[in-house]
Amino acid sequence: MSLWEKVVQSSLKSDEAFRKALKQALEEARMDTKRFSELSEVSESSLYKILSGERYRKIVKALKRSEDTEETELFIAVIAARPTLDVLETRYIQIRDHQIRLKEYAATSLEEVIVAAVRAQQEGAKAIVCAPIVSTTVEKITDVPVSACPVVQCRQPILKAAETAASKIFYE
Repeated sequence: MSLWEKVVQSSLKSDEAFRKALKQALEEARMDTKRFSELSEVSESSLYKILSGERYRKIVKALKRSEDTEETELFIAVIAARPTLDVLETRYIQIRDHQIRLKEYAATSLEEVIVAAVRAQQEGAKAIVCAPIVSTTVEKITDVPVSACPVVQCRQPILKAAETAASKIFYE
């Protein structure tokens, strides 16, 4: 993993992890704050504040607040061939007091399933439903619960798999 990737990943963990990773990256690059300031065109005082975590956390908190105020609908991604998706008569399932939208992602090859799974997670899917033959691959590349449904062209197995996926969200 590159230095910048380590810094970005650590920034998602905690203030301390971010500061430590950034300081370590500067050390590994054999660069002091003055040189890094010149290279990045960020003032030394701003870098100091970033390294102390002050400004960075304010930015992240502001972004989080703006996302929290947006109306985001809970959804489960259903990845399948178009004919299978076309038989779904419902677009929502109810688990406990949660109404969960089923969002369709059409895919006809392993490559398309992988792209759809990554896209679904990036778009905020809380779980993924897909065919058993690809479910182990999807589990390896995503961080959300995955539920497999039999490849039968009827709506019941998909809905049952979606209910299983939803229960993983709320019971794990």
